Amino acid sequence: MEHIVSRKAASISESPTLAIDSKFKQMKKEGVPVIGFGAGEPDFNTPDNIIGAAKQALDMGLTKYTPASGTLDLKKAVCDKIKRDTGLEYETKNIVVSNGAKHSLTNVFMCLCNPGDEVIIPAPYWVSYPEMVKMADGVPVYINTTEESGFKFTAEQLKDAITPKTRALVLNTPSNPTGMVYMRGELEQIAKIAAENKIYVVFDEIYEKLIYSGSHINIATLGEDIREYTIIVNGMAKAYAMTGWRIGYTASNAALAKAMANIQSHMTSNPNSIAQFASVEALEGDQSSIDVMKSEYLKRRDYMCEKINSIDGLSCLVPQGAFYVFMNVRGLLGKEHYGKVINTSSELCADLLDRALVALVPSEGFGIEGYVRLSYATSMENIKEGLDRIEKYIKGEC
Repeated sequence: MEHIVSRKAASISESPTLAIDSKFKQMKKEGVPVIGFGAGEPDFNTPDNIIGAAKQALDMGLTKYTPASGTLDLKKAVCDKIKRDTGLEYETKNIVVSNGAKHSLTNVFMCLCNPGDEVIIPAPYWVSYPEMVKMADGVPVYINTTEESGFKFTAEQLKDAITPKTRALVLNTPSNPTGMVYMRGELEQIAKIAAENKIYVVFDEIYEKLIYSGSHINIATLGEDIREYTIIVNGMAKAYAMTGWRIGYTASNAALAKAMANIQSHMTSNPNSIAQFASVEALEGDQSSIDVMKSEYLKRRDYMCEKINSIDGLSCLVPQGAFYVFMNVRGLLGKEHYGKVINTSSELCADLLDRALVALVPSEGFGIEGYVRLSYATSMENIKEGLDRIEKYIKGEC
């Protein structure tokens, strides 16, 4: 049969992070003692007060449709959260609640892009950004960064990437996959260029609560001009261990918010009613669970970085936020391992999974070669055992 799927569908790649995690979980189910560093989700349970709120929602019968763009109570809670954290004041008309931050981002690109419009994406990037832009008929344009620059782009690189077709810039801080954080001075330069060129900044701050050095600066706080062109994207998944609850949100100018709400009303009806009620409790209730998770992540990060940098052929920068280490494996590539030459990080990850039973995410999906992403959203026991297995693999002991 010809034309089984559309050209657009055929052009969209599978998420490599979800594919790795799926294979890891299948191996675990089959009893294989594999250790996974692939998952981009907290290994903590959702806090009890949030679970309690969900149970309350069920008891109250809150199982019906809600407004397409989210309940008024949750929109108000989002406005209060943003004001509390940044001083920025938004009204409920500026907020759209969606089925996870991934859905929020999809809405954003569908509202911004006409066919052929360009969206600038710094590499390495989260694997879904380019595919989302393509789904919206936009064209991803990449800025390549280096480890020497902390995997951050410069103002000059941004200027050079802008064309008459540029519609938006994606800015993710703290970053997935590198964990690096943009500082105030860097953001001020980016804000000036974006505002002057009337380019939207899709500001993905999903890891904002997980910063270990420096501080999180929301680019919309740097002036009224850039605020008008900023679309804040956030959600409940990372800060509150609510990945499966699927609640994300955007804060933007009212015209964009209305357009996103219209699109969402036809695509999904509304976000989950019970998860919305629980998310109000997450934003307004006890926040101590964030500090507990953050403290544990910090211990894991420090151990992981110290161990990696002690192994011949491996190195990494110390990430400032999120829960990922972006490990440099260039010293292992182009060399023979166990009778065959390993040339790419994908080949290395496949061999490590087969021989050392360690699941990692190769960097090709993030738009760069020679690196591997490891998540430390897993137990210290798993981290120690997994890194020991990697070290044995490199020493030829597998």
